[in-house]
Amino acid sequence: MHFKLNVAAVGWLVLWACLGSVDAAQDWGTPDMSREEVIARTMIPYRGPSNKGVDTRTMKGKVLCGYQGWFAAEGDGSGRGFYHWQGRRGFQPGSCTIDMWPDLSEMDADERYPTAFRHADGRVAEVFSSFNRKTVLRHFAWMKEYGIDGVFVQRFAVEVFQPRGLRHFNVVLNHCREGANLHGRTYAVMYDLSGMRTGQMQRVMEDWRLLVQRMQITRDPAYLHHGGKPVVAVWGLGFNDGRRYTLAEGLELIRFLKSDPAAGGCTVLLGVPTGWRTLDQDCVNDPLMHEVIRAGDIISPWTVGRYADLGGVQRHAARRWRPDLEWCRTQGKEYLPVVFPGFSWHNMRTNSPLNQIPRQGGRFLWAQYVELKKAGAEMVYQAMFDEVDEGTAIFKVTNDPPVGASPFVTYEGLPSDFYMRLVGTAARMLRGEVPLTEKLPFER
Repeated sequence: MHFKLNVAAVGWLVLWACLGSVDAAQDWGTPDMSREEVIARTMIPYRGPSNKGVDTRTMKGKVLCGYQGWFAAEGDGSGRGFYHWQGRRGFQPGSCTIDMWPDLSEMDADERYPTAFRHADGRVAEVFSSFNRKTVLRHFAWMKEYGIDGVFVQRFAVEVFQPRGLRHFNVVLNHCREGANLHGRTYAVMYDLSGMRTGQMQRVMEDWRLLVQRMQITRDPAYLHHGGKPVVAVWGLGFNDGRRYTLAEGLELIRFLKSDPAAGGCTVLLGVPTGWRTLDQDCVNDPLMHEVIRAGDIISPWTVGRYADLGGVQRHAARRWRPDLEWCRTQGKEYLPVVFPGFSWHNMRTNSPLNQIPRQGGRFLWAQYVELKKAGAEMVYQAMFDEVDEGTAIFKVTNDPPVGASPFVTYEGLPSDFYMRLVGTAARMLRGEVPLTEKLPFER
């Protein structure tokens, strides 16, 4: 079995080496391919151009966004329908999982996918697909335009365990890799372990081996490094929400990423609960958690929804960010705090209020950057670039969403690029290129 897989992979590598760069003519195969076929066709090295931009050798001074990349649409070639848009009754008014509607005004006709939703003037509402190369490259062009350094490309473990999900997220990773190279940005893989069961961690290790050996992503000029090593993130260890994989398994994964002779040698970032240091709040009360923390290199506590207003930001900074930073300094660890612009998942969970954590015209997000700069943070994780499901997106969102049975949050009349501009300015403030100011930039 393994011998046949290796032969097939070599054949595809030779073919694509002859054809040159990964481009619009790339054939990603069909949705019903076997796992072996998916690996052979989609896990290929990047051979396209690479333009210099941000320094990919360090995370210091950078704002890096989470990039979900999980959106699909009817007719995009993914075979997943309106994945991550649709609710239990399909994708129609009254059945969706998003609380924001993307602004597609700049996108070409081949990036737009019509839906059953309608705008107030009767126009058909359209969405994008992360499977569409042109759209992902456009997103990276926006990052360059607004001064956003790059992304952690989310790789959902339970998705890549099966062929159709593996194909989707391999294709998206290919697009992100190309976008980062073309536009001088950086990217790294972040494994989200949510939904995994006990005994599946070896499958995550095997996936990383494939990314390193077949796609050769850690050799890519745009791939993020820190401390002289490629960065890989593991998100989801230590949460007390009933996860079925164990801390011991997580520790095994970290050791593999750091020490495996063929696929190790990585700087490991850990996405952990807010209460990781004190073993309380959203964290398991297990001393093994601190052994897990010490095995990693960069600590990134998840804070989305942990505070909801300006006062909450200040309290969180005093209770969590400052003591966390001091702990990491004494333990020789790096610290990557998480910020978010607001929160809403009403259409996904109807018992949750619409616009649950208001954005306050950008003041809520800006206050987080101000407190982190005061605390001495040197890098920030921005949740999220494209997360319209939970209302944390910073990319272009429309103030003219569809009307009907599904309500949507808007940018409250602010320009659709407001939050990308704000984040780009925050990155400059973090690096000391513009003065620290508590006043919101470009306030009207």
